[in-house]
Amino acid sequence: MTESITVLGSINTDLVIKTPTLPTQGTTVLGGEFYRASGGKGANQAVAAARLARQSVRFVSAVGDDQFGVEAREGLERENLDLEHIKVVEGVASGVALIMVDGQGENQIAVASGANLELTRKDVSRADSAFVEGGVFLACLESPWEAVLAGLRKAKAAGMTTILNPAPANRCIMREDYLELVDILTPNQSEAIELADAGQSRLKGLLRSADLFQELGCQRIVITRGADGLLIVDGDEATSVESHVVEAVDTTAAGDAFNGALAVALAEGKPLFESCRWASAAAALSVTRLGAQPSLANREELEGFLNDQAPMTKHQ
Repeated sequence: MTESITVLGSINTDLVIKTPTLPTQGTTVLGGEFYRASGGKGANQAVAAARLARQSVRFVSAVGDDQFGVEAREGLERENLDLEHIKVVEGVASGVALIMVDGQGENQIAVASGANLELTRKDVSRADSAFVEGGVFLACLESPWEAVLAGLRKAKAAGMTTILNPAPANRCIMREDYLELVDILTPNQSEAIELADAGQSRLKGLLRSADLFQELGCQRIVITRGADGLLIVDGDEATSVESHVVEAVDTTAAGDAFNGALAVALAEGKPLFESCRWASAAAALSVTRLGAQPSLANREELEGFLNDQAPMTKHQ
């Protein structure tokens, strides 16, 4: 077992406005604070893992040659990341996300993917040093599916544990020859219901979603449920787990914090439940802070938080 971790995903610059409430269709809400932060689900997950890992995390991604791209790479260089496989695309804008966050920490996000869409299957196939036997591979769906699929295939061929965070939800993944490449699927409850067309997000619907994912080849599913905790389905065993109680300020990167921490815990050989406990704590910490990458905890912060928490309550 190696502690090697590879993340494939997007890089964005987040432009954020805090608002009292989130606007509805056709309405304008006068906001308060504006700030800019590094983001993108892939970059968030890579940074979340890098701040917790004991060795450098490999990152496969793409940015433009504009100022946002330059600043994004400079920021990532300050993290515990191997950036050998970040592609710089000439004449293409880097990814940008427009984010609104209300007074309860809930958000709305729109993304212009830009250079993220230029990451290709060939780029991934050439990234041989990013795929290490016995390591963990993590990907989300803000990069082109062909590139993600190439990464999953290459990771499985290398003998890596594969995690797919299906965000944003895309039903193109719902095929047996795709999901059997995924060792652990980590949708949130909305994504699980949308992917499986299960109709409703109560526990019964989530279990029905998990059954479908298993029928298509992925046997371990972790469904994140925000303040309602987690549903962990591992083979025939389903476990509902309560969340850590914190005061939410901004939920923007909670799922990314969870997935990055999950990859680290699994790479260190922790069993799935204990890995989810670690990841749940990382997500809880992230929502107490503003921004995406600025909210992500380091290892000392996470371990201190866990030491102060009661054990996670689980229900079979």
